[in-house]
Amino acid sequence: MINVTGQISAVERRIGSRTLPAGQARVLTISQTYDAPVQDVWDACTNAERIPRWFLPVSGELRVGGRYQLEGNASGTVERCDPPHSFAATWEFGGEVSWIEVRLSEAGAGRTRFELEHVAHVDDQRWAEYGPGAVGIGWDLALLGLASHLAADGSGVDPAAAAAWAGSDEGRRFMTEASGRWTEASVAAGTPADEARAAGDRVTTFYTGIPTP
Repeated sequence: MINVTGQISAVERRIGSRTLPAGQARVLTISQTYDAPVQDVWDACTNAERIPRWFLPVSGELRVGGRYQLEGNASGTVERCDPPHSFAATWEFGGEVSWIEVRLSEAGAGRTRFELEHVAHVDDQRWAEYGPGAVGIGWDLALLGLASHLAADGSGVDPAAAAAWAGSDEGRRFMTEASGRWTEASVAAGTPADEARAAGDRVTTFYTGIPTP
């Protein structure tokens, strides 16, 4: 049984911007603190045998300069690795390239703060259409998977069970609440509230298949 409200509240979400050589980019940051030591969280995030237990099956070479492929999702190149504290990689999906960085830090005895930053060039029209929830909800689901994995005995998440949960009332409630939190983060970053809510409603409908009233 997943504590939807507890998991949603345990996650911090921020929206920012950054100037890159190719122009202005949007920066999405999501973080959560886990009751697990840094070395264990690092292994869960970088061990090809453990990644599928909470995220997606991965193939390729998980080393600096190596190429990776997440099954049915993004691929990219590992650009930097500083074990057990951080790694960075390109995130290539749908013909577009963005960048991710994962940072781990100690948060007290036996606890670890996980922070993921996703940097992408997103044009104003697409941002207005779906806002940060377009990718943010997916990362919320990933952090939920990692939380479940670290809290259990190391066993994996059954793909069929995960898909069934995502289509359940509880799964749809999780995605709806996550979308609402990303809407709040968008407003905090300066998006007009009515625009942020409209984008949030559209992305909620996209993920849940249920039109927002």
